[in-house]
Amino acid sequence: MAAGVFKSFMRDFFAVKYDEKLNDPQSERLDGNGRLYPNCSSDVWLRSCEREIVDPIEGHHSGHIPRWISGSLLRNGPGSWKVGDMTFGHLFDCSALLHRFAIKNGRVTYQNRFVDTETLRKNRSAQRIVVTEFGTAAVPDPCHSIFDRFAAIFRPDSGTDNSMISIYPFGDQYYTFTETPFMHRINPCTLATEARICTTDFVGVVNHTSHPHVLPSGTVYNLGTTMTRSGPAYTILCFPHGQHMFEDAHVVATLPCRWKLHPGYMHTFGLTDHYFVIVEQPLSVSLTEYIKAQLNGQNLSACLKWFEDRPTLFHLIDRVSGKLVQTYESEAFFYLHIINCFEQDGHVVVDICSYRNPEMINCMYLEAIANMQTNHNYATLFRGRPLRFVLPLGMVPKANCGKRSLVKSLSLGGLSSSQINRGMKHSVSQFSDITYMPTNGKQENSGEESPRRDPKRGRYEEENLNNLVTLEGSQAEAFQRSSGIFLRPEMLCDWGCETPRIFYERYMGKKYRYFYAISSDVDAENPGTLIKVDVWNKTCLTWCEDNIYPSEPIFVPSPDPQSEDDGVILASMVVGGLNDRYVGLIVLCAKTMTELGRCDFHTNGPVPKCLHGWFAPNAI
Repeated sequence: MAAGVFKSFMRDFFAVKYDEKLNDPQSERLDGNGRLYPNCSSDVWLRSCEREIVDPIEGHHSGHIPRWISGSLLRNGPGSWKVGDMTFGHLFDCSALLHRFAIKNGRVTYQNRFVDTETLRKNRSAQRIVVTEFGTAAVPDPCHSIFDRFAAIFRPDSGTDNSMISIYPFGDQYYTFTETPFMHRINPCTLATEARICTTDFVGVVNHTSHPHVLPSGTVYNLGTTMTRSGPAYTILCFPHGQHMFEDAHVVATLPCRWKLHPGYMHTFGLTDHYFVIVEQPLSVSLTEYIKAQLNGQNLSACLKWFEDRPTLFHLIDRVSGKLVQTYESEAFFYLHIINCFEQDGHVVVDICSYRNPEMINCMYLEAIANMQTNHNYATLFRGRPLRFVLPLGMVPKANCGKRSLVKSLSLGGLSSSQINRGMKHSVSQFSDITYMPTNGKQENSGEESPRRDPKRGRYEEENLNNLVTLEGSQAEAFQRSSGIFLRPEMLCDWGCETPRIFYERYMGKKYRYFYAISSDVDAENPGTLIKVDVWNKTCLTWCEDNIYPSEPIFVPSPDPQSEDDGVILASMVVGGLNDRYVGLIVLCAKTMTELGRCDFHTNGPVPKCLHGWFAPNAI
């Protein structure tokens, strides 16, 4: 253990920090008369809710909303950038705001309320930001000494509980999530916050993902990080369905992090019939930087480090024994969301919305969003594509020597600088997007030694090696290398896809055909496009409308679905530009992606765009 800790300290010591002059080339500026992305209204992310809508309001209906839809579309996301005269620095810092579209007998009502978190109450009471967030440092409290700040590191309740990412059911109750160990129980009919849960109290984790998995039985699994005697480890948490889901929670699997002082950043994980799938990207949370940030009053993004020369690892864990079955590796990439995982003919298939690096996190700073129209690199930094990785089962990887050399990393501590002067910091690979990652294309120059890496594009070319993937119809590849099995993905479609959803209740962890997403291409002809991807034929259907910006598309199956896409798509939507007091619900036919009906609402104040949600049947 001592040797591992020493190596981790050495890795931190030699990590390459950002050189502002070298890695921050100024993008060309326009003269104010033009926009680089004229079809994209970034203001939809910059709005702040000024007054809650506690009582449901009626809207204007058009078209036909099927009468069999009965329930509430619950949404969660950034609600306000402001606290007194202060402003948060990053989208992930904004106070959590809930939205509810109640649907019954073809009619819809709308309401919204803030999640009543401890963080919100503290900030409002002080009329300033007093709790440090991901991209915003709290105002220093002169009453707290450095010893107080050091002691706070070891108290799980000392951090933010701003659960503004997602909503998931635990039995018949609904909880809001973030990546800290806190969640809040909400009333799905009134949006009132009813209780706060700290999972640390039940399973001892220091954090968990924002996207647990809910099984048809009602049992919930999530991925957390815990501290063990040998260092940080990933833990699979099980919340058995029943009256005491939290009290009965327990750990079913534990996997040591690859680096002692750098647990990986985890936003989600995968699950199949027989395996838990942990995709360990080389974006890590530096524990040494975390301590520095706590002592120096820095924002939490200062703790992130991107090891661009290290691979992304795919770990398969047996769901019964909790043991690691096999680990695979691929070229480094960044991701937030796994679309789905499943087993087929001796393979595990993992579909992921992938990015070349984590620069898209930079794109969600207030300064970056506000200045995107003059940043020539913004679209490239946000470029992502859905990729399919195919993991062959039953292969015995060659033994690795186990030696770890010092590796170059790029610190993301400069995601924002001081609160007053918040400059954007970019990695040396900032102009590479995920389309540069080798997928199913055949490579040229087959006479050269393999594998070969193109240092300019970060590509590996595998030649004269046997493809271990035998899955019929798949163009993904896997090769045996000295370090193990190396994966090369195939691209599922040439759209940037985010917040992906499937027919979750029936096809989560199963072979599936369709997923639905919003476009993440800010330079697209219509950035507000909803996308249906056929992963069998690699074709797409889309829906869009000028200046309309929908959020995550939720698939709701018909009462007796006869096919995977027999149902509707529900999506909340806002309008770009000056009409910030509009919010609506669009209902699409999932088969054809054509509009069935909608309901438009005109509110008493600005309505921000939201992130994730859940359809709560019969919550009316």
